[in-house]
Amino acid sequence: MGEQKIMRQKGTRARAKIMPRAAAFSAFTLAGFLATGAANAQGPADERQVALEDQTGVSITIYNENLTLVRDRRRVALEDGLNRLAFLGISPQIRPETALLRTDGAELDIVEQSFQADLLTPQRLLEEHVGETVRVIRTDPESGAETVEEGELLSAVGGVVLRIGDRVEVDPPGRIVLPGVPAGLRARPTLVTVVESGSAGQTPVELGYLTGGLGWQADYVAELNGAEDKVDLKGWITLANASGASFRDARVQLVAGEVNQVSRFAARDMMTMSMKAEAAPMPAREALFDYHLYSLDRPVTIAENETKQVALLSGDGVPVRKEYRFAGLNNIYDHAMGEPRRVNATVRLSFENAEAGGLGMPLPQGVVRVYGASGAGELMFVGEDAVEHTPADETVRLTLGRAFDVTARARQTAFEQLGERVYETAFTVELRNAKAEPVSATVVEQIPGDWEVLEESHPHERVSAQQAEWTVPIPANGTTELTYQVRVTY
Repeated sequence: MGEQKIMRQKGTRARAKIMPRAAAFSAFTLAGFLATGAANAQGPADERQVALEDQTGVSITIYNENLTLVRDRRRVALEDGLNRLAFLGISPQIRPETALLRTDGAELDIVEQSFQADLLTPQRLLEEHVGETVRVIRTDPESGAETVEEGELLSAVGGVVLRIGDRVEVDPPGRIVLPGVPAGLRARPTLVTVVESGSAGQTPVELGYLTGGLGWQADYVAELNGAEDKVDLKGWITLANASGASFRDARVQLVAGEVNQVSRFAARDMMTMSMKAEAAPMPAREALFDYHLYSLDRPVTIAENETKQVALLSGDGVPVRKEYRFAGLNNIYDHAMGEPRRVNATVRLSFENAEAGGLGMPLPQGVVRVYGASGAGELMFVGEDAVEHTPADETVRLTLGRAFDVTARARQTAFEQLGERVYETAFTVELRNAKAEPVSATVVEQIPGDWEVLEESHPHERVSAQQAEWTVPIPANGTTELTYQVRVTY
């Protein structure tokens, strides 16, 4: 029960669906497998276990979309003919239909594979013994003497129902002892493979499969200098393992980019994990198909339910440009505006992902957290922003928040309709700077239709078919007015 089989014979494959089971707990102590031992929980007698002790190496390639390729290398003792191998210590979130067993040089044919996820739990043990005779052991709280009764297990749904003699008891006190452990129940999910070998002896094999439960992300920390024109940028790779398995001394590769997947499996919730930071050499980078592949330079152990960080990059003195930006102050061009309102500038930092600035490598998507120094020299958090996958020699722009001392107030000074679809309108934007040093502000306007700037106090740049930008200097503790007149044809 609870088993998914994959038949591989002359290129054919048959699948059976895994049925989820709800866990249930009772108020008694279950002691069934004390009588017979736990050996039956590991499979039939003719089955050969391939444990983690047989592992000679493991490699994992982690993608962005809850997808990981595992390549697990082990040595197995094969006999000439059919062999039933049980691979222990694999990820419980394995996608069984993706499993592939390979070997170099040896004659090995895969006859059958089955992923057995029917786990040995108290609830499953009870379910398997419904209708059978079990024993109930009770201990006298005063004398400590034990009494034993036998009864028929009638039900294990929502509790235990026993028929003991001429009475029926629900959730009886004491310990219930079962006659044995049914075949097929496993202590942990196990991939069982039936292979036909053309020779006997120790053979190296590699088990490859896709699994969920592992993920990675990039996190960056940027520290501004006092002049706010350079940053020291540190990048970290955060590895999270909620797959249910541990990966010991694994060679780790990370793929940046979105890989298309057929949506057939539900994503699983991430568990609460411990956090460890680990210094490491910078990952090597290369292109993979249309993605970027990052290879960590040394093996990493990622324990079950663990989050670990390794170094990605380090750039010191990266030149940055600070920008005060106003967008959408005047967004009405076919009728008069209402009363002006004061708007605080958006603060944006930008830098070039270039080798000349100490970077020049593809940056995986992640969150950049920016820190600056207060007047007393204390480190302060000034904002964060998410960045997409950024190739080398592209510009990175970070929106950090609103400026307190740089504001604007826009008003419409003229409006005229010249025809059915032709309008002329004029604006004045009062830009105010309450800082002790001069700044420049960028005013961005989306202008619809076919437009032309007729007059302006500062030159504009046509950034796109429907966007104009003005860069306006503002003196310290001062004000500058930007005026312009636009003709719009719809």
